[in-house]
Amino acid sequence: MRAIGVIIAILTAYVSLACADEIQVSRFATEGLAGWDTKSFKGTTDYRLVPEAGRTVVKAVSHDAASGLIRKISFQPSKYRYLRWSWKVSHTVKGGDEKIRAGDDYAARVYVVFPGRFFWQIRAINYIWANKLAKGYFVPSAYSANSKMVAVESGNGRAGQWLTEERDVYADYRTLFGSDPPEAEAIAIMTDTDNTGGSAEAWYGDITLSTERK
Repeated sequence: MRAIGVIIAILTAYVSLACADEIQVSRFATEGLAGWDTKSFKGTTDYRLVPEAGRTVVKAVSHDAASGLIRKISFQPSKYRYLRWSWKVSHTVKGGDEKIRAGDDYAARVYVVFPGRFFWQIRAINYIWANKLAKGYFVPSAYSANSKMVAVESGNGRAGQWLTEERDVYADYRTLFGSDPPEAEAIAIMTDTDNTGGSAEAWYGDITLSTERK
């Protein structure tokens, strides 16, 4: 009986995996940075493809600069709920503080952008490697209430390690903004140090959207 139970569990997992529908937001090994555009706010963070841990990833180095890479991609969060990525930082930003403009810098962030009819209505969820904000907490951006900062990781305790993350974008949007999300229009990555004038170094692995939790 136990053997039959194991077989059923395996088949159930296989069916769930087979039914999952995915969008590959990035394929750095085969596509490089094709489809990713640079958005500069101050200076230029250096983004380049490098081999790391047997795969191709993006390495970001920022010195008193703030620019990101953005991929325009439309998707329905009600269907493609689960955003997955991997990342690593060498250290958090010295002087970084999520609650003030002077400290609004992050060694790594992955964010989802939602359109608005007007520019000031654009919303964003920023999944950050926080400096001080405790893991699991969120705050509005120091610059805009329409941009929310979610601490997926925090501090230097796991710096230097590759970490794999998964977030339910649909659920996060409802928690952060109190309504169902519209169709998303872009996903971006950014390492920035313009407010503190410091330096940061991060690595980003491939990004995927999925209909199923992994």
